[in-house]
Amino acid sequence: MLLGLGAALGAAVLFGVAAILQAVGSRKVPTESELDPRRLGAFVAALLHQGPFLAALVLNLAGFGLHFVALRLLPLYLAQAGIAASLVVTALLATRWMGDRLSAVEWAAVIAVCVGLGVLAVSAGHAGESARHHGLTIGVLVGLIVIIVVGAVASRSEHAGATALLGLLAGLGYAGVAISARLLEDGSISELLQGFTTYTLPLSGALAFILYSLALQRGSVTLATTPMIALQTITPAAVGVFVLHDAVRSGWGAAAVGGFVLTAIGALVLVRFESVKDASESATSTEARPAGPDPR
Repeated sequence: MLLGLGAALGAAVLFGVAAILQAVGSRKVPTESELDPRRLGAFVAALLHQGPFLAALVLNLAGFGLHFVALRLLPLYLAQAGIAASLVVTALLATRWMGDRLSAVEWAAVIAVCVGLGVLAVSAGHAGESARHHGLTIGVLVGLIVIIVVGAVASRSEHAGATALLGLLAGLGYAGVAISARLLEDGSISELLQGFTTYTLPLSGALAFILYSLALQRGSVTLATTPMIALQTITPAAVGVFVLHDAVRSGWGAAAVGGFVLTAIGALVLVRFESVKDASESATSTEARPAGPDPR
């Protein structure tokens, strides 16, 4: 339990730093990018030319290594709640590196996430099944197809609703990563290579990463991140409890629900700090832009 929880919190630190770098790198790429096979290669190539994006990619890969450990050792609701703490890390780093100031409400949200995670850690029981759930594997495959189709349509729009929808789809993609990690077969390399989830795991992660990048470049970080955090936390948690039989300590059911809700609410409140920074930067750049024709 302690190893898994430590891995989840370590992953949260890496993901929290990566979120800022990914937003910076994604916004340097033209917004006409979309989830289209004919343009996807050029979009990915443009992203890979951005130093901040490359750094975010490295941190996310390292974070996933720790997240994978947490997913195999902890109930899904605890592992995913631990990852939601990445928003706390991002908020605290922004106050240090970017000069952002958190309001009293946002500091209260930091405390709420920490308390919620503490309650979840105390109330968590043993993790349930970790492999051979064919119905759930088929569900992940169908979900990936739906995400690709809907994402291709949503990425053609610059409307604010497309930002939220792309973020939501990214959250479902990351949920697929968490579920696939729990369904991986334990055994030989040949058995591992024969399992569908061996391939749905990296595909879900890559798809979610691209969709989140598309969302970040289209609108505010709030619109992109709120649905992503909500879906990547709630979906695997529900699957873990209702399908994979993740356990809660006897008599701690209400406390686990309260801790989960407290963590989720605190995480969503913390998303606000990036939107404030984004809005102020946009206003500053608009005011600084010279009027009239370009002198060139």
